[in-house]
Amino acid sequence: MKIFHNKTDLSTHIHSLKAKEASIGFVPTMGALHKGHLSLVNFGLSDNDFVVVSIFVNPTQFNNPEDLKKYPRTLDRDVELLQTISDSKILVYAPTVEDIYENNVASQSFTFGGLEHEMEGAFRPGHFDGVGTIVKRLLEIVKPDKAYFGQKDFQQLLIVKKMAELYKIPTEIIGCPIFRAADGLAMSSRNERLKSEHREAAPFIYRTLKSAKEKFGTKSAKAVTEWVAKQFKKQELLELEYFLIADTKTLKPVKRKSTKKVYRAFIAVYADDIRLIDNIALN
Repeated sequence: MKIFHNKTDLSTHIHSLKAKEASIGFVPTMGALHKGHLSLVNFGLSDNDFVVVSIFVNPTQFNNPEDLKKYPRTLDRDVELLQTISDSKILVYAPTVEDIYENNVASQSFTFGGLEHEMEGAFRPGHFDGVGTIVKRLLEIVKPDKAYFGQKDFQQLLIVKKMAELYKIPTEIIGCPIFRAADGLAMSSRNERLKSEHREAAPFIYRTLKSAKEKFGTKSAKAVTEWVAKQFKKQELLELEYFLIADTKTLKPVKRKSTKKVYRAFIAVYADDIRLIDNIALN
């Protein structure tokens, strides 16, 4: 498996592949790979001749320095996992901070039509400037035909699509289904840090989302939101940060249901000091 640590070598190799009319897919990650990441890589391989997987813990999208410090870094294990899928069709880009940012580790300031102020943006100031900065930079380096993002980070997916549109980046941004453990917990690199008792409690998040979806068929968004809050008050090991039902185009919280709009429920929960997010389509 070819592993690149600097953008110049990667770009040269990709250029040689494109000269042979090979198509390039791209899966950006922060490493600590799991089956959810592998599902994105498989989507990429089904559409393209080669897939570039970036493994880079991006400092500019962490508003909590302690979270950045604790984020798992497991490059050797990540490469071994990728090799179980393909040793020849996957290219790994594992750059240093200096290779990406040179001498300026700072976020570019973005406007995403208001998407950046909702949900995660409200609770994690500056987060989407960091996301926009790194994804834009990676897309400019890799120049893929298609890039794949999981719907667990649905807001991020919309923001990346908006950024590609605003900056006329000629890459098709594709959203892929949430990959879940057998008990329903959305796969996340952070799951590895959960203590056993919190890991046992965490599937309650998805069970609650499924119940919320069922209730949304007959009840108002306000009633469903209040019901979810009451359920989490009974959970000693899980602390609800937010639950909201939003329009999937604007991410604005719904005030009155409309049959002409598509809605999704979004949730963020703390299990001890580990923050877990999830979402579910409602209609």
